[in-house]
Amino acid sequence: MLMPQVNQSRPAETTLFLRSFQKPFIHGTTEKSATLPAHLTRTSAKVGSNQSSNVRIRRSVTPKASLIGNIVNKLTSNVNVVVTVLPTLGGVLTDVGIGKGIDDAKDLLGQSLQLELVSAELDPKTGLEKKRVKGYAHKTSLLDIGEATYEVDFDIPKDFGEVGAIIVQNEHHKEMFLKDIKLDGDGLLNGSVTISCNSWVHSKYDNSQNRIFFTNKSYLPSNTPSGLKKLREQDLKNVRGNGKGERKSFERIYDYDVYNDLGSPDLSEKLKRPVLGGKEHPYPRRCRTGRPPTWKDPSSESRNTLMFYVPRDENFSEVKTVTFGAKTLYSVLHALIPALESVIVDENFPYFTTIDTLFDEGIKIPPDEETKGLLRSAIPRLVKAASDVDDILQFEPPEPMDRDKFFWLRDEEFGRQTLAGLNPHTIQLVTEWPLKSKLDPSIYGPAESAITKEIIEQEIRGFMTLDEAIKEKKLFMLDYHDLLLPYVSKVRQLEGTTLYGSRTIFFLTNEGTLRPLAIELTRPPMDGKPQWKQVFTPTWNATGVWLWRLAKAHVLAHDSGVHQLVSHWLRTHCVTEPYIIATKRQLSAMHPIFRLLNPHFRYTMEINALARQLLINANGIIESTFSPGKYSIEISSVAYDKLWRFDHEALPADLISRGLAVEDPNSPHGLKLTIEDYPFANDGLLIWDAIKQWVTNYVNYYYSSASQIQSDEELQAWWTEIRTVGHADKKDEPWWPVLETPEDLIQIVTTIVWVTSGHHAAVNFGQYTYGGYFPNRATIARTNVPTEDPTDEEWKYFLEKPEGTLLQCLPTKLQAAKVMTVLDVLSSHSPEEEYLGEKLEAPWGVDPYIKASFEQFNGRLKEIEGIIDERNANSDLRNRHGAGIAPYELLKPFSEAGVTGKGVPYSISI
Repeated sequence: MLMPQVNQSRPAETTLFLRSFQKPFIHGTTEKSATLPAHLTRTSAKVGSNQSSNVRIRRSVTPKASLIGNIVNKLTSNVNVVVTVLPTLGGVLTDVGIGKGIDDAKDLLGQSLQLELVSAELDPKTGLEKKRVKGYAHKTSLLDIGEATYEVDFDIPKDFGEVGAIIVQNEHHKEMFLKDIKLDGDGLLNGSVTISCNSWVHSKYDNSQNRIFFTNKSYLPSNTPSGLKKLREQDLKNVRGNGKGERKSFERIYDYDVYNDLGSPDLSEKLKRPVLGGKEHPYPRRCRTGRPPTWKDPSSESRNTLMFYVPRDENFSEVKTVTFGAKTLYSVLHALIPALESVIVDENFPYFTTIDTLFDEGIKIPPDEETKGLLRSAIPRLVKAASDVDDILQFEPPEPMDRDKFFWLRDEEFGRQTLAGLNPHTIQLVTEWPLKSKLDPSIYGPAESAITKEIIEQEIRGFMTLDEAIKEKKLFMLDYHDLLLPYVSKVRQLEGTTLYGSRTIFFLTNEGTLRPLAIELTRPPMDGKPQWKQVFTPTWNATGVWLWRLAKAHVLAHDSGVHQLVSHWLRTHCVTEPYIIATKRQLSAMHPIFRLLNPHFRYTMEINALARQLLINANGIIESTFSPGKYSIEISSVAYDKLWRFDHEALPADLISRGLAVEDPNSPHGLKLTIEDYPFANDGLLIWDAIKQWVTNYVNYYYSSASQIQSDEELQAWWTEIRTVGHADKKDEPWWPVLETPEDLIQIVTTIVWVTSGHHAAVNFGQYTYGGYFPNRATIARTNVPTEDPTDEEWKYFLEKPEGTLLQCLPTKLQAAKVMTVLDVLSSHSPEEEYLGEKLEAPWGVDPYIKASFEQFNGRLKEIEGIIDERNANSDLRNRHGAGIAPYELLKPFSEAGVTGKGVPYSISI
């Protein structure tokens, strides 16, 4: 044939003319020219053909050939397609591998990347899909920045219409990472089209199923172009899988499972852990991996793989330094922690001054060249060359310590950090008295608190009565009593740790700061002893001062545990994974809500999998360095069951639920804060409002009525699956929002975006700032307070050396080094971090209205930067300004790389 068949009607005379040519035709055909290597020519794809593209070489032609070419040009249009591929570890641009030579040959022949253009519309005459345009792209260049391009020219029918999708088959033996696909030519309705891919494409030898990439235009299901409806359904079906078999690393299958892979019962009975998810231990669901069960516990999934499966596009892209955070964390956990265990004696710090050696002198790293090289590249901030032979791990002083070496001792700082520190999510208003536990008194002892009216009124020294303080909203509390008390007996059976139930009461001063008044520590009845509880208060005598410091150390260890296990892991990482899975399973990649949420899910499943593997697993970092030990993650299950509500994840609702705000239409943000100088709330509400305005503009553009929300089957299936499958143990709760109107969708999406951005930033990127000097908020309390059933020898030692008693309670040298290193890594921004509102996603730029709304969002976030700077410079705001006080910057939207204590990324990427 002169040219490929096209799916269109032709005039009879043209058809007869074309049928007179039975052989393939190439301009200026010669035997030599027809066999030139494909990378030296530009190919023209055969429409509707599975064969390799015809080669067109620009040479002089015969009049007859020129006439035929003119007829062809009238029937077809040229479209140039360029595919950009990024370098990856082990991908198609690497220099080693069994299939490398074969893949290079395919690149040379132009047969390594097959593309199919799909029309957005069906053929109006037949009602069938128009014939796809198919051909091979050939490798054309390797750019200086490491990117490679593959290129092909298509001749497409004039009536092909708009390109709606491209189907890609990777003919290499290895996967490749596609950055984007750009189409340009007179055959396109708008002249050019860019498809943002940012996705792994598996080798056809691993999976024969081709990849589908839709253009950047977004469509509700009801508005899907006719030619794309089946592809839309097929693409969703592809990522759902069948729920069977063990997942392979190259797959993109999203499904649900319980947390049954935290333990290693085959190694030791001590490493067995309960399944989280279900009636006994309610929990969000994780991504299903399909690994076989362990031998000794059929309910537990084996951990016999180096890396845990996550759907391929949830992995870090491995481009340049984008994996900075995860690779560093992996290096720390796999290389540095074992190295530290080999050189540090697990003993107490003898004096507080010896803690300073971690910052002044550091810790010598064993002379293992492989380990040193890995750590030098992974954590250059911490690992420094001491000589040609030795490297040392030397910590940077956290900013509060750098400003005031004794900041951790001050009660004012204790109160300030509840509002402007690492865990500002748990302080709550005291609304009733006396304080009472909701636990069963027959098991846990008398319910009423030992903090009496007399103790409180003595501490506030005539300012007002207790009743007046409650009425005027002056009393606040950290309440970890009922959450921790059921685990006290269990934890105390573990070696090297202890636990209490605790309550801490604060008074709001006229300066807007919180002054701690009393700490209550409680032990339930155990070991034949009755309930024990004691109240500690600030005092002026030496014994009382040290007892108060010890009580604070216990409360701060409780707060550290609740922060890491609940405010951080549970309320951001853990609850978000079901949102991601449901979004990928139920919302098409061309759905506008998918494209709105997708940036907020980048790398979260990967970092969660790494956490299951090395952080929250049996005998992992959390269990070995936090007070609850092996019960740590189980406690987060109790918090999920008793405390977590989706509707309270929204910042305004969270503040109201804790008594820290009331609705007030005349106040900024529609809320009146109970504590006016509450840095987390003040800055957080700025971010919340900016997010909500952006989401409102976006949602209202696509949904103008409630009927559109209710009839969107993908959207409804998405929200139903989040509630009933991803959070199955909470599916019957009455507080789940309904999804019936655009306003409902705006609130739901804003909440999800806030959790993945602002909420996570507030509890993550200050970890080293406030926990790097561990006496400020130690993760573990190892000994009981000396007033609880002390021996004569223990009490004598306390009186003679109270500093030693406190150091015995705080982490050991090894525990401190482990925690400080991990907190430094977790607090660090990757050089490739993507911050909230900073970058316009390609699909958002297609429509001028959405693009303008995003630019408004970006502008507002830049304004917020300045507002926060002004607040930190305001001397009237005592919780963020003053001598030796570090400014509150955790919710400043943007940041440079490293440990900065600021910056709000789009997603939970570390």
